[in-house]
Amino acid sequence: MKTKVTLRKKKIKNGKLSLYLDFYPEIPLHPSKYKKNKKGELVKTTRREFLKKYILENPKTILEKRNNKEVLLIAERIRDKRANELFKHEIYSIDEKEKLKAIEQGEQNFVAYFEKLMKKRTGSNLANWRSAYKYLYNFTNGELKFNNINKATLEDFKEFLLNVKSIKSDKVKLSRNSAVSYFNKVKASLKQAFQEDLLQIDINSKVKAIKTEETRREFLTEEELNKLIQTPCSNKLYKKVAIFSALTGLRFSDIQKLKWKEVEKVNEVGYFLNFTQKKTNGVEVLPIPEQAYKLMGDRKDLEAFVFEGLKYSAYNNRDLYDWIKEAGITKDITFHCFRHTYATLQLYKGTDLYTVSKLLGHKDLKTTQIYAKIVDKTKQEAVNKIKLNFNGYEF
Repeated sequence: MKTKVTLRKKKIKNGKLSLYLDFYPEIPLHPSKYKKNKKGELVKTTRREFLKKYILENPKTILEKRNNKEVLLIAERIRDKRANELFKHEIYSIDEKEKLKAIEQGEQNFVAYFEKLMKKRTGSNLANWRSAYKYLYNFTNGELKFNNINKATLEDFKEFLLNVKSIKSDKVKLSRNSAVSYFNKVKASLKQAFQEDLLQIDINSKVKAIKTEETRREFLTEEELNKLIQTPCSNKLYKKVAIFSALTGLRFSDIQKLKWKEVEKVNEVGYFLNFTQKKTNGVEVLPIPEQAYKLMGDRKDLEAFVFEGLKYSAYNNRDLYDWIKEAGITKDITFHCFRHTYATLQLYKGTDLYTVSKLLGHKDLKTTQIYAKIVDKTKQEAVNKIKLNFNGYEF
């Protein structure tokens, strides 16, 4: 008697239906899947195979209905494959198995796969992935099958990112550097999908990344920093951490979470911060000058924050802008510019590029090279300041 294979649905929680195969008569199990029943008897056959695929019992939106249809299609193919295995006199060849596997994987949704990878991220990296996901979702309407991904699709997405309006404001385009970041995350996801055999071709390697656009990085001179120190600020804590950033190169996020247990003093050597960067999760041991240490104030409990009560807000930023303006500085300075200041002044005073890169916690030396260009420009401007009056004299 031939075994009949029927695709069935079982109602589970949250309005979902679990799909499974019903075999009649029952089929033998692989020895590795033998289980004992309540009587302690070894069960060597089964009537059911749950596919771990689910659909909604009452789909409402077009997307939900479409997803139901796609999942059912995959389940039906699995049913046909099982039936074929049972009906045929000879087992599937290796080529046949690979073809079926490729078909099933090709029907999966890359956008859903990207979302799954996104949910594994944390902190500011998660926020960046979420933004990338939003643009990918808008471009694809939430659906892009693996077997529909090709070079042309990715080039179209690249063009989309370079011209789309920002989600935050429809009055401006998405910045080029944001487009670079989001496109790189899609490329990284495609690379991982290829490594997991979800893609038959390494399409990531066939498409070039978007070139980064160099941005202007404002910084303060040593003279301007000294002006700020002498200028009163209504927000004393913000003033303190801004100068601390200029002396250490630390980002606001790392200063904000800095605890006393991460501050160390090594006799006859100096002061160090032993901490984990929030942005990169990289463990850093950063030497800091004594002036920076003094800005921290009196030492407290190990678990206490060094700069207790420090928060990032528009209100605090306004205090920062007013302070800079009061000092007579007309540059467009944000808090992050104090980190730029640290890097630029270090290079200007002769610290080599590799050392500055390590002090900033950069993983790639290319990230630090932008500061070297700033210093070269500053030096050029400096030499051109010398003007002599030849009074028509010819040499």
